[in-house]
Formats: sequence, C-alpha cells, structure tokens
Amino acid sequence: MVTSPYTDLDRPPLNAHRLTAALVTAAGPWTRLDLRAETGSTNADAAGAARDGEPEGLVVVAEAQTAGRGRRGREWVSPPRAGITASVLLRPGVAVPERDWPAAPPAAYGWLPLLAGVALVETVTRLAEVPAVLKWPNDLMVGDLKCAGILAEGVPDGGGAVVVGIGLNVTLRAGELPPDRPATSLQLAGAVMTDRDPLLRALLRGLATWYARWREAGGDAEASGLAEAYRHHCGTLGRSVRVRLPSGEELAGEATAIDADGQLVVRTAEGRVQSVAAGDVLHVR
Repeated sequence: MVTSPYTDLDRPPLNAHRLTAALVTAAGPWTRLDLRAETGSTNADAAGAARDGEPEGLVVVAEAQTAGRGRRGREWVSPPRAGITASVLLRPGVAVPERDWPAAPPAAYGWLPLLAGVALVETVTRLAEVPAVLKWPNDLMVGDLKCAGILAEGVPDGGGAVVVGIGLNVTLRAGELPPDRPATSLQLAGAVMTDRDPLLRALLRGLATWYARWREAGGDAEASGLAEAYRHHCGTLGRSVRVRLPSGEELAGEATAIDADGQLVVRTAEGRVQSVAAGDVLHVR
C-alpha cells in the first residue's frame, strides 16, 4: 500500500517545482536538483553521480534516508519528511573562468565542512530563531544537544569531486531521536519556523554565497572572511574539551583557536599546544 506524503500534516513534502525554480534563479553554482522520495544515502548518490562525470552543482535531497552516514561510519537516519537531508557535489579544484574562480588547492578542502556549517548556522539562527552554535568540526548544536551533522567526503575516481552532506533535524519528536547520543530538533528547540522548503532554499543560498567567496579567494578562508565567520559561530572555542583522535588516543585541554587550515588548536594543562585535523570533540562542562 502506498502511503500518502500528506498523512502527517506537520511534515508536508518538499515542493520540487519551487526548489528547482529557486536553484535556476539563484546566482550560485547549483545546476540540477535530484529530489528523491527515499534513498540510502544522499552522499552516496552524489558521489555516484560524480564518478559518472556529473559537473559541479548537483543537489541531491531525500525525503527519507535509510542508510546515511556520519563521521566514523555512524548511522544517520531521517524519518520521512522530518528533516533536511541534502548533499551537494562540488569540484573546487576546477577553475571557473566565467566566475573568476581559480582552482582551490587540495590543502584548502578541509574548510568545506566548516563552510557548510557557517551556512547552516546562519540559516537556522535567522529563519528558525534557534540559538545554535557550531561544534568543531561538523555539528550544529543547541545547548549540548546535536541538531545537525555535516559530512564532507572526497570521491575516489570522481575527478577531484567533493561531496558535502548535511542532515538537519527539523520536526523529529523526542521518541524519534537517536538513543545513543544527546540530540534535538528545531521543533523541540522551540523554532519559530519548521517549514523545510524555505529552510532548504535559504541553506542553499547561504552555501552558494560562502562557496563563491571562498572560491573567489582561491580557497583562502582568511581572505574570504570564512575563517572569521566560523570562529564567530564556533561554540567549541574557549571550552574545555576532550578530543578522541583517529589513532584512538585522547587529547584534553582548552580549545584556543581555529588555525588557518581549519584545524582545532588545543592547549593542554601542561601547556602543550597541538593542532587537530580530525577527531571527535566532547565539550567538558
């Protein structure tokens, strides 16, 4: 039996026509919208398109995601129409002369998930009026609760493509949140807006704006203003943190800075300063 997308009136379906029209009229890099009723992973879909030669600018959106992934392979599953699950296909290493975009060096690609975070937090604070902050490197937090995650991945055999995926909890109810970690949704956080259509359109506009600034600056996060904006919204800075490193080791100290490469700078109690390129961060009370 086919279930109507209008059975839950709090969760209407996205409007493909309005979203496509918004992409076409926008000045950003978006070229095509692929809106799916259900998929395993929007990141995987975008990566597959990249391997097939899809140009920069594809936006994959799913009303329901059944096998999404966060960092370290964690599962990210979204009930039907309860969140924004979207991935964008970028080719930052390809110069775009008509936009005056030089090729960005691969060393700068680490800023892409942080760029997406800035676009997301600006959208949520402006439209939903929720006091959200960013937890380095890829989480949107409301208080100590995770409301969204970001995953950027290079695409093997994808011609230098990078896929950036965003999963935002919009109308998830308490019983639908993951039981293994503290989380929330915009609705549970008291958002004044939970309409996914304008939220997604604003998010894509924000992504396009910051991506254009970053590309125009040749991938220089400082020159583009991206680094300053990220630091402004980063709730990790100034906090006592514990960082689980990819090696399995743990680093504890105060998060003192985000460096020019987008890495988290931690000063330990012994005064040792270390830059962290990747890791799971826990904010210590």
